[in-house]
Amino acid sequence: MFRRARVFFLLTMIMMCSVSLVQASAFRIGDQGSDVAEIQRQLASLGYDVAADGDFGPATAEAVKSFQASQGLDSDGLVGPSTYSALLGKAMPEVSRGSNYVSRRIISESMNYLGVPYVFGGTSPSGFDCSGYVRYVFAQAGVYLPRTADAQYEVGYSVSTDELRPGDLVFFSTYEAGPSHVGIYLGNGDFINASSSRGVSVASIYGGYWGSCYIGARRVL
Repeated sequence: MFRRARVFFLLTMIMMCSVSLVQASAFRIGDQGSDVAEIQRQLASLGYDVAADGDFGPATAEAVKSFQASQGLDSDGLVGPSTYSALLGKAMPEVSRGSNYVSRRIISESMNYLGVPYVFGGTSPSGFDCSGYVRYVFAQAGVYLPRTADAQYEVGYSVSTDELRPGDLVFFSTYEAGPSHVGIYLGNGDFINASSSRGVSVASIYGGYWGSCYIGARRVL
């Protein structure tokens, strides 16, 4: 009964975190669509060097920062309600994002720490263990996971190897039986993880050591 209650609690928490991210409160780098194009057109009309292509990239973020500075707003490059209102003179619409956006952000974030050394119990860019690394990367995207690999194995739902997609968690039985190691699936059979031998690095789930101890995957997005 306790185990079932714990699983229900974890699933509820991850769903709440995912919803909070999907219903984000600002337009930012990586967003696309007609709302972004409208922001860009208004920036261009004010003399900022930005193309109205509907793709919120670094150039748009820099233009937003300059506009914010001119208005006495925090220059963070994010178009939240205050910036949107100052720029377009109306209330900001809801920013909707699907799981693909979140997955892309997680994959991009995960690659920022390649080469960081393995540290048992490590939870920061100065040193990670496997679950500390996964938890840290997901937290940067606003998705909060439990601390240990076995607890992370209880979140989300199981997916087969044939169904794997970027952002899924992949698990291995290493120094003890059960899910004792975890990484983030990147695609094409590759995953990124904090291993005791190589630190944060990319490896394949097929063949070799990892293939021999792979036990399954979970989807939390």
